Amino acid sequence: MPRLFFTTDVHASDRCFRKFLNASRVYKADALILGGDITGKVLVPITERPDGKFELRLFGHDETVDKEKLAETRRLLQDAGQYSFVASKKEIEEAAADPAREERVFNDAMLSLLSSWLELAESRLAGTEVRCYISPGNDDRPGVDGLLRDSGHVVNPEGRAVELEGGYEMITLGYANPTPWKSPREVSESRLGEMIESLVTNLKRPETAVYNLHVPPVDTELDKAPAVSSDFEYVKEGLGIKFIHAGSSAVREAIEKHQPILGLHGHIHESRGFVRIGSTLCLNPGSEYADGILRGAIVNLEGGRVNDFLLTSG
Repeated sequence: MPRLFFTTDVHASDRCFRKFLNASRVYKADALILGGDITGKVLVPITERPDGKFELRLFGHDETVDKEKLAETRRLLQDAGQYSFVASKKEIEEAAADPAREERVFNDAMLSLLSSWLELAESRLAGTEVRCYISPGNDDRPGVDGLLRDSGHVVNPEGRAVELEGGYEMITLGYANPTPWKSPREVSESRLGEMIESLVTNLKRPETAVYNLHVPPVDTELDKAPAVSSDFEYVKEGLGIKFIHAGSSAVREAIEKHQPILGLHGHIHESRGFVRIGSTLCLNPGSEYADGILRGAIVNLEGGRVNDFLLTSG
């Protein structure tokens, strides 16, 4: 009976990624699946002063730390999914004034952390039969694709069908329907539907397939997101915030048409939960990466179906 552990949207949180790798031991999982949005969005400049101290904006507050506390401070940022770089005041000002240079600094930090994660995965899983499936999501820049190559234990299943233990197959797609943020991997609903259908044709046993599709199906409990205005402010409704269904109609249509045994989704951090669409169980574990909390799901497969599952938090 294969056991899967699925999580998503860790957004460069080092603490969450380490917990993800530990899930193979803690939950006795045969396969680890990280379903997209693996990289971060924030780069924190740390200014080195002439007196040997360092200045930065730490979680909304201006802080000054000495050299002995610098490594600990950068670790706090990294655990919360924020990259950092240390430079003189002049160098930071020059980078801020040059978008191309700032982009290079961000990409260097992003690729450095991802590379260290892949090395850690190989080290932690050495001597086991566990496969670790890591794929990009809509927020992940194209630059990560060069690092996410299949290796000993790590597999990038994006855009293809792969075989899981027990003869089950999984298709993976990290692209999203359009969002207000115009993220790197967005396509129209019609194109998204075409991409999914192309993957389905690669399945040998579609009746026992797992659909690892980053975006959840529309109009479910898995795709409720805060509405935002054109200037990216939350839209108010009454005394609270207005929520909308931000999932994909193409994803829902594919699930309704083909009825895989399992849909693994993320993208909408606030919509942790599960639903059934026909005979398909769809899961979104949610995400609290900024707090270092790993939201996940354990799924046991048996006899060509989902035997049982459990949403986890730790």
